[in-house]
Amino acid sequence: MPHTSSITTILFDYGGVLAEEGFTLGLAVIAEENSLDPAPFFRTAVETIYECGYVTGKSTEQAYWQLLRDQTGIRGEDQALTETILSRFTLRPKMLATVRALRDHGLNPVILSDQTDWLDRLNQRQPFFQEFTRVFNSFHLGKTKREPSLFTDILATLKVEPQRALFVDDNPGHIERATLLGLQTHLFENEELFFTDLARRGLA
Repeated sequence: MPHTSSITTILFDYGGVLAEEGFTLGLAVIAEENSLDPAPFFRTAVETIYECGYVTGKSTEQAYWQLLRDQTGIRGEDQALTETILSRFTLRPKMLATVRALRDHGLNPVILSDQTDWLDRLNQRQPFFQEFTRVFNSFHLGKTKREPSLFTDILATLKVEPQRALFVDDNPGHIERATLLGLQTHLFENEELFFTDLARRGLA
């Protein structure tokens, strides 16, 4: 059935939307293994991955883990710490099925992720890039969703007007920035609420 919405393009976040949020889940495990309070450790880990430049391709996994060790005292080899995170990014089958259905209905599904080169490695483990028309990742773009101009850049690349794009993310800050730029948005909390919203918009 053809969709009745003005939306032509749907921008999907990866972790926390298309897949379980492995970064959050993995950091919780690392905090527990190192007897650290998980909330401040999580905040430090997130700020460090942005500030050190790993999320924009300007630094390396090794440099990130060393900085986090220096700041928090965590132990563990780089490879083991990374695996704690990567192993918890589990793709959500219903979300991928929905992506396929949207594409079959003539919509343009795109990934827009603040991720390191971990996203490429996750795709090698369990391929999913092929389900999307484009994959935009901060590691390769040199810019993150914390910068409003990223959204402007992506829309220009896709030749899509803001109001014809739906941005789906689990981060309220990213959603707020996209909304201010005129994109339609959905703050992802769970699959059922998302599917309900798609139906409300005439997209399901």
